[in-house]
Amino acid sequence: MAMLLFAALHVGALSPATAADFDKGMTAYRSGDYQAALAEWRPLAESGHAAAQNNLGFMYAKGRGVAQDDAKAIAWYRRAAKQGLADSQYNLGLMFTNGEGVPKDFVRAHVWCSLAKSNGSRWSQVASILLKSLMSAEQITQAQALARRCRDSNYQECGD
Repeated sequence: MAMLLFAALHVGALSPATAADFDKGMTAYRSGDYQAALAEWRPLAESGHAAAQNNLGFMYAKGRGVAQDDAKAIAWYRRAAKQGLADSQYNLGLMFTNGEGVPKDFVRAHVWCSLAKSNGSRWSQVASILLKSLMSAEQITQAQALARRCRDSNYQECGD
C-alpha cells in the first residue's frame, strides 16, 4: 500500500495566495525540487493548512528534501488527520500498520484507516479489509469504538 501525497485540486476555501503557494509547492515537488516544495509548504503547514501538513509528513516519511524522520512524519500526519484529512488519516494508519515511528498497532491502524475510509479514501477500504484479517474480533470491536469516539470528538480524542 502506498502512502498518499495530497494534490489539492479543490482549494476553493483557501485564499488565492495560499492556493497559489500550495500549487507552487506541488509543481516543485512533482519536478523533483523538494527544497522549493518544502519552502512553499512549511509556512502553510505551520499555519494549519492540512494538505501542506500531510505533504510535509510524506516528505519526512520518504526522506525527500529532508532527513528521513518517521517521528516528524507522524507529527505532521496527526496534525492534518485531526482536521479530518482522509489522506493523512490513511498515512497514519499505514505508519501504525508497519510500526514506522510508532509501535506496530493494528487497533490504532484500523482506527485511522476506518476514519479515512469514512472520509472518502478508497485506499483505506482495502487497508481496512487487510487489517481485519490480522485482528481478533475483540481488537476490531475496540478499534470501532475508538474510531467512533474519535469521530464524535471531532478528531480530538483518538487514543493517541
